[in-house]
Amino acid sequence: MHVPDGFINAPTSAVTGVVAAGAIAVSLRGARRELDERTAPLAGLVAAFIFAVQMLNFPVAAGTSGHLLGGALAAILVGPFTGVLCVSVVLLMQGILFADGGLTALGVNITDMAIVTTVVAYAVFRGLVKTLPRTHRSVTVASFVAALLSVPAAAVAFTFLYWIGGTTDVAIGKVATAMVGVHVLIGVGEAAITALTVGAVIAVRPDLVYGARGLQQKLKLRVNGELVDTPAAHPAAPVAARTSRRTLWVSGLVTSLVLAGVVSFYASANPDGLEKVAADHGIDSKAEEHANADSPLADYGVKDVTNARLSGGLAGVIGVGVTVVAGSAVFWAVRRRRTSDASPTAVENV
Repeated sequence: MHVPDGFINAPTSAVTGVVAAGAIAVSLRGARRELDERTAPLAGLVAAFIFAVQMLNFPVAAGTSGHLLGGALAAILVGPFTGVLCVSVVLLMQGILFADGGLTALGVNITDMAIVTTVVAYAVFRGLVKTLPRTHRSVTVASFVAALLSVPAAAVAFTFLYWIGGTTDVAIGKVATAMVGVHVLIGVGEAAITALTVGAVIAVRPDLVYGARGLQQKLKLRVNGELVDTPAAHPAAPVAARTSRRTLWVSGLVTSLVLAGVVSFYASANPDGLEKVAADHGIDSKAEEHANADSPLADYGVKDVTNARLSGGLAGVIGVGVTVVAGSAVFWAVRRRRTSDASPTAVENV
């Protein structure tokens, strides 16, 4: 759903740019409460993983493919504010280095793919977690539903933006029907990837999953006909004894490198949902060439490397590396700011 330059007019793109900048500013402040020395490295890894999985287009209908958006996954693993930042870092790397998503449309893409997906997914997720039994399995189920709904929500958001500032005269009803229809199917893939990933992390380090905090189900005793919580006399063994943070981080990074560097070669070559709808309904008639179309990594290939498998693999590996470095730098800076704010000097000044 990366919107290229030319789909949305300049005034609407400018407004979404302001919205995106404001949301990032708010998210930087909010992420201070979500990140600590344990979760800051995970946030950088989540950004790199989302970049890698977005390279894996999967078929969803005849001649159409889809890929992960990642808002739900990031929000559940590291928190909604940090999630917005994770997806924004990915979109920035893709737009600048890989000519994927227009530069003038960066505000549109961040608003649609980072803000809308994260907000909708986390709202649905929290509602379900409060309703379902307080178990880790419930977190996985809630992750599936939240991710499933976040993708058509992003499709509706794009349709709304196109209705306001679209550059071609296309019946908005047809655009809405086509966008939502295909992205419901893409949402199924998004949901499966999100639930599998969240479930895998919960299985080894539930303490690092933001959406699973405080969800351990307490044992109950029946006293005088009423169920009461048992006292926590014997706390469970530390989860860290099963898998260290370093092992989890290295495993996640290796998985991301393999997905981007090897598995991506077998991804579907069909256009994604937005590209397909744009071609079918003439939305792309005023699309503009990307400003970085001559980038050495444009279109996820390394310039002057003639072997397609090697070119795409190298581009994927470079993308994962750059994203994990950029993301980690941002999140470590946010964490350090939190530490500074909580310092004795800061408390004394208050």
